[in-house]
Amino acid sequence: MVTLVGISGSLRKGSYNTALLRAAVSLMPDGAALDAQTIHGIPLYDGDLEAQSGIPAAVSALKEKVAAADGLIIVTPEYNNSLPGPLKNAIDWMTRPSADIARIFGDRPVAVLGASPGNFGTILSQDAWLPVLRTLKARAWFGGRLMVPHAGAAFDASGALIDDKIRERLAEFLVGFVAFIEETKSGA
Repeated sequence: MVTLVGISGSLRKGSYNTALLRAAVSLMPDGAALDAQTIHGIPLYDGDLEAQSGIPAAVSALKEKVAAADGLIIVTPEYNNSLPGPLKNAIDWMTRPSADIARIFGDRPVAVLGASPGNFGTILSQDAWLPVLRTLKARAWFGGRLMVPHAGAAFDASGALIDDKIRERLAEFLVGFVAFIEETKSGA
């Protein structure tokens, strides 16, 4: 069984990215499971807070879920043509203490996808994550890209994915990422 953790990088209740993550949970291929997580409850990183109180419980819980998983899916919004601050903040917290970076991210397969109401569907945000993942020594998966442009038309008012083409592409993306993880696990 391949186990994945997915993190939505949006705090918005009606987030297209959270809806995309929920759709991914329901489209996982046989032999794989996706645990959808949130960044709610993670405070802004503050070295003084860390020194005084340690790692916040929400961060510790997320770190341990990622450490126990075979791979990580980052579902990223795009803010001002780049990565979103709240999600970057969560990843920054997850690198504390720095001795944990290798355990949480080192050689861990990571896929990035996202949805946006705009025309380009998070392509710039996804690209902006690459130097971060490289720095963390994660194993970014380049076998597929999934960007959902005009997300308002892909999801209904309740957040259900209603675009059949996007659903097919998401299912193919998940199959490809799981196959990548299986190859990684087998040493192929």
